Amino acid sequence: MTGDSARTTATTVDAAVAERLAQALRCVTVSADEPAADDHQEFTRLGEHLERSFPLVHAELELERFGHSRLYRWSGTEPDTVAAILLAHQDVVPVDDPARWTHPPFAGIVDDEFIWGRGAIDDKSRVLAILEAVESALAAGIRPEHTLYLAFGHDEEVFGDRGAVQMAQRLRDAGVHADLLLDEGGVITEGLVEGVDQPVASIMLGEKGYATIRLSVSEVGGHSSMPGRQTAVGRIARAVGRVQDHPMPLRLTPLVADMLARLRHAMPASRRRLLGLAGLAAPLITRVMAATPQTEALVRTTTAPTVIRGGVKANVLPQQAEALVNFRILPGDSVTSVLEHCRKAVRDAGVRVELVGTTSEPTDPAVPGAGFDLIARLAEAVVPGIAVTTGLVPGATDARHYDDLATARCNFAPIVMTQADLATIHGTDERISLVNYARLIEFNRRLIDHFAPASRTAPPQTSGADT
Repeated sequence: MTGDSARTTATTVDAAVAERLAQALRCVTVSADEPAADDHQEFTRLGEHLERSFPLVHAELELERFGHSRLYRWSGTEPDTVAAILLAHQDVVPVDDPARWTHPPFAGIVDDEFIWGRGAIDDKSRVLAILEAVESALAAGIRPEHTLYLAFGHDEEVFGDRGAVQMAQRLRDAGVHADLLLDEGGVITEGLVEGVDQPVASIMLGEKGYATIRLSVSEVGGHSSMPGRQTAVGRIARAVGRVQDHPMPLRLTPLVADMLARLRHAMPASRRRLLGLAGLAAPLITRVMAATPQTEALVRTTTAPTVIRGGVKANVLPQQAEALVNFRILPGDSVTSVLEHCRKAVRDAGVRVELVGTTSEPTDPAVPGAGFDLIARLAEAVVPGIAVTTGLVPGATDARHYDDLATARCNFAPIVMTQADLATIHGTDERISLVNYARLIEFNRRLIDHFAPASRTAPPQTSGADT
């Protein structure tokens, strides 16, 4: 592969590299809310596969385990300074209906175009790509100037309490502070930004918060032939309707304003004129963005009723009914403000409104700086011709547990995706193209080379990547 100055990219990966990821996808590492429900044998199998596949990594880097989570330390020539903490996670979400998949979700099928399986994008490809890049760098005799940490959690999909939280605390106790924290979240999208023909790389600088509200009702019950004016089910349904019909207000945050400003040059003239008046036209801009779910999530704390329960039989008045409503919280709002908003929207003293489960506040998005510039430069090298902007992760990632441990935080992977591709994440037919996997490995290798000054003029070599 040629060096940075040639701006060339890998076009695919060889069979051995693809098979290493495929084998990881065959490990059924579904995380569970309760530790006892984890399939520990599958997590152990994945760990053994990583150790077999990357012998130099496991010979030369320090490894500390936190349950099934893995924290690697790659000591630099100046070991007391930390360049980066690279995050990824080994666990995956369950599969609802395997029969709908083109290939069985845990078969790890490789064809001429894709590597198929649950976790192919979220997030085993990043675990394996980072290790491929480190292994190839070690084989080339490269060592970073400053120390690098690799932190691979095993319970990110259930909020990371046993993995990322423990590893982050370990780094905190050791006094670690890195220049850069890098995790999943942003990608390069095609066809998602209206009026922009270029692929758009969204390097996320923060993430929304998370809260689930339970609405619940208790009634006397009785025979369905003599109902009162409203049953428990009817009352809870009305409460859910009120919450959904009264969403939290639209707002143009500074980060989203920055995101739009960076894309302005690539937009049609009418949109450029509107964005030129962003300070005056913010209400109009937010209304335009609220027209689609993908962009509405950037300008509002979103409301999603997800569960409703009540009743036992058609001819019995229910004594209990409840509903769960999930919120992803925009910076500037908070868990407390979401709870108060729900109480005001429900307007029914007979409906209990309470927080349940895990909550997290939205992060305070970082100001784009040297870390953002580095990731943008590497993304442009791997995928030339993109438009680069900032953004906000609409979901939750392990990065929030490490926010105080780095000067710059970015959530990004240089894989090119359409709306249909994005729908496979946590959905049906999750897969990563061989081309995208090559990009992911090359990106991580270029990142390592950046942290090893002696290698910056040398061609970055990714394991098994063809040119």
